[in-house]
Amino acid sequence: MVKTSPSRKNLLPFPVIAAAAGGNIDAINAVLKHYEGYIAVLSTRRGYDRNGIPFLCVDEELRRRLETKLITKILTFKVA
Repeated sequence: MVKTSPSRKNLLPFPVIAAAAGGNIDAINAVLKHYEGYIAVLSTRRGYDRNGIPFLCVDEELRRRLETKLITKILTFKVA
């Protein structure tokens, strides 16, 4: 039995990357799903309620901008 390293099991399969770079909608959605948590963390902001108590929330506009940027980069990615 071949063990995979922890870093390898979290990688996207090459065929998914190649299909996404080729414009396949399902593959692009798979890439977005893969990075969904990371994008959520990057777009988390601290807000304050009326009493001045801090809370964390996802900035939806920033999340959409990050997703759009990722899609743009996917479509310009050159697969060798």
